[in-house]
Amino acid sequence: MAATAVTLPSSGTPFPIATASSSARRCLLLPSPLPRRALRVVASAAAEAPPKPSPPPTSPSGIVLVDPSEAQKVHRLKTVYDQKVVPLITEEFGYTNVHQVPKIEKIVVNCGLGAEAGNSKGLEAAMKDLAMITGQWPVKTKAKKSVASFKIREGNTIGIAVTLRGRIMYNFLDRLINLGLPRTMDFLGVNPNSFDGHGNYSVGLRDQGVFPEIPYEVGGKKNGMDICIVTTAKTDNEALRLLTLLGMPFSENIKSGVVIRKKRLKRHHFMSKGRGRK
Repeated sequence: MAATAVTLPSSGTPFPIATASSSARRCLLLPSPLPRRALRVVASAAAEAPPKPSPPPTSPSGIVLVDPSEAQKVHRLKTVYDQKVVPLITEEFGYTNVHQVPKIEKIVVNCGLGAEAGNSKGLEAAMKDLAMITGQWPVKTKAKKSVASFKIREGNTIGIAVTLRGRIMYNFLDRLINLGLPRTMDFLGVNPNSFDGHGNYSVGLRDQGVFPEIPYEVGGKKNGMDICIVTTAKTDNEALRLLTLLGMPFSENIKSGVVIRKKRLKRHHFMSKGRGRK
């Protein structure tokens, strides 16, 4: 077998090949394999190299959501609850078991769309804004009944909602208390009488622009949201104390307690039966 040199057209450098005289076949002469020591060095270097971080999950519209590894870390507000809130509430209410201490179970954020529910672009924009605020992609809420006066049919999309738990819940609550509510126009505190009697608190925002994730648009439509904080408290006083220790800015001008709302009387209520209504 004789070795000859052939010039490759791509590189222009001679490359040795071997020619078999019997069958006139040509094959490339491959370089000699690496020694075992070099292979061990390459394998050890590949094993010691740190793994590449996986990209954070994205929503269907391309928004980067919260990384699962970040969601598993303990939030600052959760640390405050474990180290400061639990001992104070246990001593104040005389709990004998740590499981009796009330805690926040979940936060439900609901946003009604109104006329934009039938518009696909408006619906997608609203879902994108709510995902940027909460860090979790919302779901569509559909009508359960048909109401002719509101032009709503059963099964139509009328809003969007998202349920937050764990670290994402504490992250949203922290930004709501320290960023969202203080940036509200003429803010004097939230109403301490907005409990439902079972330890759950609800608060509404007229404008989502109070969160820094939403850019300010001059003349743009302002979308609001309803926020429901679900706790494991059995009474409203326990839930009020829990949220107060977590930093919820309740108004001091409004006295907390049961509010009895009187029925607003109209003109025909003061008329005699003989005259009737007008």
